[in-house]
Amino acid sequence: MTVRLSLYQKAEQELYKLDRSVKAKFYDFSHRFRENPHSNGLQLKALKGDSQIFSARIDDSYRALLTRTGTDETGDESWLVIAVRHRRDVYEQLSVAINRVSGEIEFVDLSVVGEGALRRAGIQLIPAEPDATTTAETEDAPTSGPDAQPDAEPAAPASPLLAGHSRQLLRELGVAEPLIDLALTLTDTADLDRLVAGAPLLSQDVLYGLAAGMSPDEVRAEITAAVASTDQIDLGDFGAALARTAVTTIDDALQKVLEDGDFQAWKVFLHPTQARLVDRDYNGPARVSGGPGTGKTIVALHRIHHLVRQLKPGRDKPILLTTFTKNLTADLRARLTDLIGDPDLLARVEIAHIDELAYKVVSENALSGSVKRRVDDRTALTELRTVLAEVGQQGSWETEFLIEEWEQVILGQAVGTRTAYFQTRRAGRGRPLTRPERAAVWKILDQFTARLDKKDIETWGQAAERAARYEMERAGRIQSRQAYKDQVGGRDLIHRDAEASMSDLKHRYKHIVVDEAQDLRAAHWKMLRAMVAPGDNDMFIAGDTHQRVYDNHVSLGSLGINVRGRSARLSLSYRTTKEILARALTVMSGETYDDLDDGTDTLSGYRSVLHGPVPELRGYATWEEELDGLAATLREWRDGLAHENSAAGDVRGLIAVAVPDRDKVSQVIYHLATKAGLGYAQLTSDGPRGDGEIHVGTMPRFKGLEYQRLVIVGASNKLVPRTDSIDRYRADDPARYRRELRKARSMLFVAATRARDALTITWHGNPSPFLTEPVTKRN
Repeated sequence: MTVRLSLYQKAEQELYKLDRSVKAKFYDFSHRFRENPHSNGLQLKALKGDSQIFSARIDDSYRALLTRTGTDETGDESWLVIAVRHRRDVYEQLSVAINRVSGEIEFVDLSVVGEGALRRAGIQLIPAEPDATTTAETEDAPTSGPDAQPDAEPAAPASPLLAGHSRQLLRELGVAEPLIDLALTLTDTADLDRLVAGAPLLSQDVLYGLAAGMSPDEVRAEITAAVASTDQIDLGDFGAALARTAVTTIDDALQKVLEDGDFQAWKVFLHPTQARLVDRDYNGPARVSGGPGTGKTIVALHRIHHLVRQLKPGRDKPILLTTFTKNLTADLRARLTDLIGDPDLLARVEIAHIDELAYKVVSENALSGSVKRRVDDRTALTELRTVLAEVGQQGSWETEFLIEEWEQVILGQAVGTRTAYFQTRRAGRGRPLTRPERAAVWKILDQFTARLDKKDIETWGQAAERAARYEMERAGRIQSRQAYKDQVGGRDLIHRDAEASMSDLKHRYKHIVVDEAQDLRAAHWKMLRAMVAPGDNDMFIAGDTHQRVYDNHVSLGSLGINVRGRSARLSLSYRTTKEILARALTVMSGETYDDLDDGTDTLSGYRSVLHGPVPELRGYATWEEELDGLAATLREWRDGLAHENSAAGDVRGLIAVAVPDRDKVSQVIYHLATKAGLGYAQLTSDGPRGDGEIHVGTMPRFKGLEYQRLVIVGASNKLVPRTDSIDRYRADDPARYRRELRKARSMLFVAATRARDALTITWHGNPSPFLTEPVTKRN
């Protein structure tokens, strides 16, 4: 007999948390079960509470709980492992069934619910296997599910959490049947947290959504509709239900995942409610937005996985994945490699940060030896200050204002002449310019570009504008060729193509996927638009303007990228806990943000389905004391994670420190290395440099990255924001002042929302004005 054995998603998550030795025994159990599930040593037997659930012996202490999902015509059986529990856990209130809405197999465990809630619902739990050992030994053993904690009955508020919602509504929204009556009796959020710990994913999302204030229609549209099955659901057909259920086949690959721990797997986990965005066919560019942790990047990665599987066999790279920064590109490459797995499929995807892509285009099109050396913004500012000194205009214009005018208006809109500049819209620039002022600005910037040309250098913004121009010219030739082909009725173009060197001319990509879209320049978007033919599934764009840390404001529609009717907003966070999210949202209070398309975006309705510890805020008298406090926190976290982590205590990439500026980064690294004895890896434009356990970098470097635990240091007044740099704009250029404040808020917001499990924010002296809540701890 051949037995097919699969692992339920929540069972896989439970296994991550168990000791390494238990995981090894489970893997051995899986081999033995597949050979003969009915062997005496496995002790397979049905539970008393639910005849659909069976218990089988892993070792003296642990049991696998399984359900039979079918037998084929040859007699081969299929089984699903739905949980791995200690033998003295409570099994009486376990049930497995098929969800009437999603059609998936669902496992419900009421043993993790607090005693107060169970008592109100009239439920009493009895251990599955009473033990004959001593009372003291029994008291030391676990008495409920893996995440359960003993609890005292909380004081009940006046009304249930879900007052006003009916049993029928919960049933229609997809809540598992055994949970409905109990959910309606809950009067405490702690009980709700324990209830959903034993609930299927759909039930968890629906109950958290309703408790957070979402209306039934919002829950139906954002949660239930995304996973509702279009099949006719037979509540007794477990074989058909298995095909609709997220499971993992138990094999050697699974053993590696379990041994490596869950953090890497979690970083590419696609929530079922997001699958519709991944698999859908779009008749043009599509955009997904949402706050941190809502899964935008994961959706983008799974979108690539979906698209690459649809390709015809070949060796070209018709799919592009791009983003704004080099270090995020490295992270995306690693995550996509984990997700796709197949090197042949991965080879069909080009992964490049946007400026790298622009450089490639410029290099291909420029004459031999004419590719200029690119310089950063600081070098450009120095060159512009020299020009201002030469023309005697040092006190007349702010160099930062002129650079931004040049990058955002002149380069961003490809303004080529003085006359065109007089007629160009300057939306979002704040300070208005009269015609004489525009003439003066043009003259200065004309001299500035001449100086750069003379030194044979260019900025990244110039390179992006040149790349956009080259690609738009290429797209124009492609369009002209197609128009001629249509005109002559599709007749042979060999001779015309040979004369014009156009025989191999085609768009570079079939599909383009953009992550962290909010930071791209207008020229970047023009280049990308020209790189792919307009049509079905041409562009997929993920971004959140609340996380914009570079001052690039664009309107996609004005750049030929129309996402109207093909935009989705994610509002449920599956990474950031409620506690971390609540702290981060206070940073953003009172600000408004655009939606990349002439509208406004909002974080209203942004909710988390996760709970965790409340972020700690700590103030210190001096920077040196703050660094000592940082070292103590990092040691505690490192030792705790090393004990929890099954991968030989390796905590690299799990803990990070976000710092306001580069000088402070150097000081943090020096303190960790020389005084604290902690290893570090510095986040650079190319990713982490070094193999130390603690990642350290400036706040912008954390864009798109994720860590289990994170400390923000130096969140002090005058550092966040840098008042010495922006206060001069307060009176002379209020719009610029507001933009700088917004950027500083966004950087702090980005850093705070990189943490999954724990966040600590510290400062010395007075705290940042963005930390508006009362201080919780002062050292």
